[in-house]
This record gives sequence, structure tokens and C-alpha cells, in this order.
Amino acid sequence: MSHKNLFAPHYDETSLFLLPKRRLLRPVIHIVSVLKEDSGKYYTWRRFGPEDRRIQDLWFDMTDVRHGQVRVHSILSNSYKQAVRVALSFDFPFYGHFLRQITIATGGFIFTGDVIHRMLTTTQYIAPLMANFDPSYSKDSTVQYLDNGEVFVVQWERVRLPGKESAGAFTFQAALYKTGRISFSYRDIPLTLDVIGSAEHPVKAGLSDAFMVMSSTSQSPDGAQQTIYEYHRVEIDMTKITNSSAVEITPLPTCLVHDSCERCLSSNQTSGCIWCNVLQRCSDGMDRHRQEWLDYSCSEEVGLGLTNKSYYSQIIVLDLKTRMFILVSDVKTKSSTKSKELSHTGIIAGIAAALVLLLALILVAICIHCYPTGLSPLYLIQRRKSYWPSMKFQNQRPGYTEVEGEGHEKHSIVEAGPC
Repeated sequence: MSHKNLFAPHYDETSLFLLPKRRLLRPVIHIVSVLKEDSGKYYTWRRFGPEDRRIQDLWFDMTDVRHGQVRVHSILSNSYKQAVRVALSFDFPFYGHFLRQITIATGGFIFTGDVIHRMLTTTQYIAPLMANFDPSYSKDSTVQYLDNGEVFVVQWERVRLPGKESAGAFTFQAALYKTGRISFSYRDIPLTLDVIGSAEHPVKAGLSDAFMVMSSTSQSPDGAQQTIYEYHRVEIDMTKITNSSAVEITPLPTCLVHDSCERCLSSNQTSGCIWCNVLQRCSDGMDRHRQEWLDYSCSEEVGLGLTNKSYYSQIIVLDLKTRMFILVSDVKTKSSTKSKELSHTGIIAGIAAALVLLLALILVAICIHCYPTGLSPLYLIQRRKSYWPSMKFQNQRPGYTEVEGEGHEKHSIVEAGPC
């Protein structure tokens, strides 16, 4: 059995953010801006414990043929930090967008983005339990899925954590329903999740989505720059994930469901919607169609300030030439009810920073005037780059390798190819 691996077999957390060759993008710099939010704008969720009968309805017995044909992915079941794309038999609505293809990862989550890369844990995911699972540790560990046209179910069965193998195996599921509903079901959780270390791999549960924007820049030979904004995240309380528990996530109407100006502006099911006449689309400007929204100047109607760095919790720059992830900003955002307080604090901090900078410039000018043979500004600029490597992410993000090819499966079941 052979398959085409588009990435080098060895990688670490500071590896280059690579893309499949057939989808390799020209821009040099990628910027990821993260906005933390867990409001009820897109989804609501409810947790069920062992005492609730609902958990029996949400759990899919993968041995029951009435649910559909189960595919055990042999590569994912025998590998570590691998991901594979799988086509869906139905349109799955995710944050108002319809998906026909998802990516299953060994680390207990599903990637929903269009472009496969090695930082899949950052955003655009459906994660029943994202952690550093290694299905290759035991032959009993499997990653399997089924698709019966109404629901797509992924099960991580008897997977273990490196360094904690003796603690026991985890078994859990994620179910994606045709209606857009999502459920996470947990059968075996041998450890409390607060003891699972996140140094080697993020540990989280929930949903996330982002949009991609292209813009011109002088730093790229082609004059283009790619920016990814995570505009929403649903975070599941990790303390609620136990043996025989489940979480049911219900989608709420988004602006994208409205197909006319009248419904867009008058619906009481959604808020903040704007009708773009050129695109004939209803949106609040925060969705995967953001690029078109900008291209056709719809953003002027919405007035979103995406360049305001204080709006995001962190900004990460990836330079494909130096192969470095650089933390540019780390602004801790709070709830919207404290926005005025934050703005006042920002003004005070800005004034203080300006005064400190002015004082520093005066001191530097005095030093240069008094000691012309000392360190020059040119020397400082020349030495600047040597300090950048210390800002690289060491153990915060894992690298994932995409598995591609014919998708050989156990029991002669062949995985459906991408649509």
C-alpha cells in the first residue's frame, strides 16, 4: 500500500507552514488574527450527563449496520499527527456556509477549512476533544467514520495520549447532521481533562471558524498578502466532558439565510445584517465571503475595522521565507460590556507609551552626540534580526501532515475521493 505524502516526514512545532503543492499560494506573509468570542450568535449548546437518556440517542453504535457502512481509515488508525480529507454526501451547514468536504485529524478534531496546512488546530475546526492523541500506539486504536446521507459520524476509538498510555484509552465521537446540528459524545474518558498537558498539542473542545482576505503588500514579490481572521469560537466547558456524557450544539440563523433585502433588514431572527446590492447577499461582513464583501465595497456599508489590532486577542505573522512564526501582538480582550473601560485604558496606555518613547529618543540622541564612536543606530538595526528567533512558537502549535492518495481502507472499503 502506498500513498502520496506532500510533507516531509519530520517536523516540529516551529516547522514551515506548508500547503499542498496543488494548492500552494503565492503570498509570502500569512497573518492569523484571533477574536475570542463564545456568544450565542451562531450556536447554542447543551451538555448531557450519564443520568440523561439523551446521551443514548446521540451515541452511534458503529457496529450497527442500520446506521450505515463504517469506514476504518487504515492510515489514520496507524499514524500520529496525520489528517485526511473526506467528501460528504450532503451539504453540511457550518456557520451558515455549506461544506461538502472536511478533514479528519488523528488529534480528535475535524478541520473545516478549504486550504490544508500544518497548523490545523488554530481555527476552522469541529473538536469533540482536541488533544495529542496517537492512534499508532496500539493496534486496537482506530479512526473510523460513516456517512448515511443524513449524518456524518467520526469516531476516535481507544486512542491514547503519549506519555499517559497507562492511564487508559479514550473513545468519543463527533456527529455532523444534515440540518447543521452537531453532537459530541464521550464513552470513555479515563482522565480529567485538566491533567492533559497542552505543551505538545492544544487541548480544547468546541467550534471555530475564520475567513481569509487577500491584500496587497510591498513585502511580497507578487504584491499579495493572505490574512486569516478567526471571527468566532464556541468553547465547551472541559470540566463537563466525562464518561458517558454528550454535548449537543444547535445552529442559529445567520444573515446568510436571507435571500432578499427586505428579509435581511427586517428579520427578528438575526441582527446586524446588511444587504449588499451588488452581490445580492445578506451578511454582517463576518463570514467566509469576506473577500467578495471587500472587493465589491460592501464593507463600507458595514464599517468593520479589521485593521484595529485591539479587536483581536493575538496577531501571528508567518513568514514563508524565514520559516518563523512571530508573535506580533498579544492583546487580551474582554467582554463587550467593558469596551468603554478598555478604550479609556488604551488611551492612557498610549499616552504613557508615547512619553516613554520620546524620553528614550532624547536619551539616544544625547548618547550619540556625546559618544559618536559608540554604538550607532545603524549597528542596532543590523543586530535587530538576531533577536527574532526567540519569539518563535516552541510548543504551542502542532504540525500536521496531510495524507493523500487513493485512501486504502481495511476490509476493502475505499474512501470517497474529494468532490
